[in-house]
Amino acid sequence: MWSFFARDPVKDFGYEILPDSPERSGIWSLHRGKRKTSGEPVSVFVYEVSQGTEQQTQLAKAAFKRMKTLRHPNILAYVDGLETDKSLYLVTEQVTPLAVHLKAQTEKSGVGELEVSWGLHQIVKALSFLVNDCHLLHNNMGIWAIFVDRAGEWKLGALDHLAPEQGDPSGISLPEPKSVYPDMEKYDPPEMSNNSGEKWAGEVWRLGCLIWEVFNGPLPRTSSLRSLGKIPKSLVPHYCELVGANPRVRPNPARFLQNCRAPGGFLSNSFVESNLFLEEIQIKEPAEKQQFFQELSDNLDSFPEDFCKHKVLPQLLTAFEFGNAGAVILTPLFKVGKFLSADEYQQKIIPVIVKMFSSTDRAMRIRLLQQMEQFIQYLNEAAVNSQIFPHVVHGFTDTNPAIREQTVKSMLLLAPKLNETNLNQELMRQFARLQARDEQGPIRCNTTVCLGKIASYLNAGTRQRILISAFSRATKDPFPASRAAGVLGFAATHNYYSITEIAGRILPTLCTVTVDPDKNVRDQTFKAIKSFLSKLEMVSEDPAKLSEIEKDVESSAQPAGVSSSWAGWAVTGVSSLTSKLIRNAPVTEGGATPEGSEPANNTTSSCGAIGAPVGRSSTSMAVKKQSSDWSSSGWDADDSWSNEKEGQGQSSAGEEGWGNDWGEEEADTAKRPLPEGVRLASEYNWDSSTGKGSFQNDLFASVSQRSNAAGLSKAELSKKKREERRKELEAKRAERKAAKGPLKLGARKLD
Repeated sequence: MWSFFARDPVKDFGYEILPDSPERSGIWSLHRGKRKTSGEPVSVFVYEVSQGTEQQTQLAKAAFKRMKTLRHPNILAYVDGLETDKSLYLVTEQVTPLAVHLKAQTEKSGVGELEVSWGLHQIVKALSFLVNDCHLLHNNMGIWAIFVDRAGEWKLGALDHLAPEQGDPSGISLPEPKSVYPDMEKYDPPEMSNNSGEKWAGEVWRLGCLIWEVFNGPLPRTSSLRSLGKIPKSLVPHYCELVGANPRVRPNPARFLQNCRAPGGFLSNSFVESNLFLEEIQIKEPAEKQQFFQELSDNLDSFPEDFCKHKVLPQLLTAFEFGNAGAVILTPLFKVGKFLSADEYQQKIIPVIVKMFSSTDRAMRIRLLQQMEQFIQYLNEAAVNSQIFPHVVHGFTDTNPAIREQTVKSMLLLAPKLNETNLNQELMRQFARLQARDEQGPIRCNTTVCLGKIASYLNAGTRQRILISAFSRATKDPFPASRAAGVLGFAATHNYYSITEIAGRILPTLCTVTVDPDKNVRDQTFKAIKSFLSKLEMVSEDPAKLSEIEKDVESSAQPAGVSSSWAGWAVTGVSSLTSKLIRNAPVTEGGATPEGSEPANNTTSSCGAIGAPVGRSSTSMAVKKQSSDWSSSGWDADDSWSNEKEGQGQSSAGEEGWGNDWGEEEADTAKRPLPEGVRLASEYNWDSSTGKGSFQNDLFASVSQRSNAAGLSKAELSKKKREERRKELEAKRAERKAAKGPLKLGARKLD
């Protein structure tokens, strides 16, 4: 029973001191510690009564009392404490002595003036609070009395000698610092003996000593204060006022702060302004917050890393959670995220990003999609499929073309993390609708490109059902870039087709494109045909190679992170799905350029790797000339975008899905309509006398020339052809329906 009353209170203390070498801080020893319940890091100041003198014990108890009752944002924060007969334990926020911090920063990358300017601002503000508001004198100001927290903010501590400016009413006087530490005498002002001047004269003198030591190191003697050393020029006039010989002209701490904050002063910079705004952000107007976050992104590059992680990041998260800051915080948020470890990113930023995807703010959605590469590696598959993809998929049907396009581009990053249902069903359904009905040619092209790039993640059944139908449709698109994308799609996914499919479906489709009005499309087509023919010849010469050539046809979906067999299409970075449209030369309905003209830059859309900045309502593209080896060239990205609106008509209204939603391809190749402006071989005339042949008219004559000859305008001709195509499809459906016959009630179709 008596043992219960004799329990050691230190063992029941709620904080644990970590076993490492402590730092000396005056009469205290500074230890790293943590809260036993939560593991929260803290600092523990320990004073052993047995190791100190009676004067030191008196100072330690006075400091313990002051720390418990004195609270200010720039004064070391008291957390908990324990006083026993043997020792005193003072628990504060986690801090490091300023001298240790400056030494570490110097070895690392040097101490920046921005960090020092804000640190001095905080210390002067704390000193002003003591002198002007509390009428207290610190009497122990120096580099040993300053501590730095995790965010790099300076805190005033060492309150051992803190006393009222009029003296203690109880009559108890604390010993002076120099009586405890003889080395402290060099920090005393010259008028110490006669106490002339204002009460704060000694405080600001020691502040001047602190400034000298921050820039020049330990002060060897009092006379060294005359040598400016590395003190910045903008701070020199104000520093000289602090260490002036006449104590009556030394400024009050509040006036010193005001003088340094004047335009051109040492404390007048973006870092100090940003900190002051963050301290008062809760009372700022929404418009002020918006402007601040917009400007903050540019300033973050020059701010200290610890400040960004521990001061800016919490304010950004708070602004999103409670302040309705919106999309404006995304750019600074992702910039700060670069300083975090993987675990910190997962814990602090990912929950916010997941919540942002449910926002209805278009600006928020498009910025998230544009910057997805910065955080996609931190997203787990469960969150992508259940919390992110259901919101992202709405972008496919958005009325804003920029959002639709950015949504398509984002699928290249999301596809490796999508499950079977979302990838092989929902995403393919959205792609089919976009390629068939979207009025923007670049978006139809991007859809084809993205399909080719994510083909390795699809299962074998989906690939066999979709790829040929999708790329075949693309070769008949009115937009030249889309036709090129279809050809390159076949080329890039060549290893997923059987020999039978190559001979019976792919080559007949490509042959019709060899007479495309656009030369770049024709060039790519001939390269693709040669490659596929070489496969057929190889198997014909050696049938044993059939299994090797078709080894990937039935392969399972490729896991995320594995490079594709067609390295030219592998995603190597974030660039652009789209490129420049032919800007200088107008494009005709069928994609042919006017006779005698050359495409601008001689390029068409290459629709390369994904992710260039978007934000324009319509984007235009052109297919780049590929290298001679198309199988390894890929669709290299051109990061520029055109504001021209693609005015071509969209795919035929009757084509819904890629062959009955990508499942059925037209069997009769001869019935496939050729691109506008293309002539058939029956129109070719051969002159045996000259040994030359030619079409009845120019093979690639523009549609406008021939339509004018027929008395029809370009728009009327296009409308007429679409109407004929629609009627033809309706007739086919009717024949198919009639062939099936009426279904009887209760009848069951047998497989």
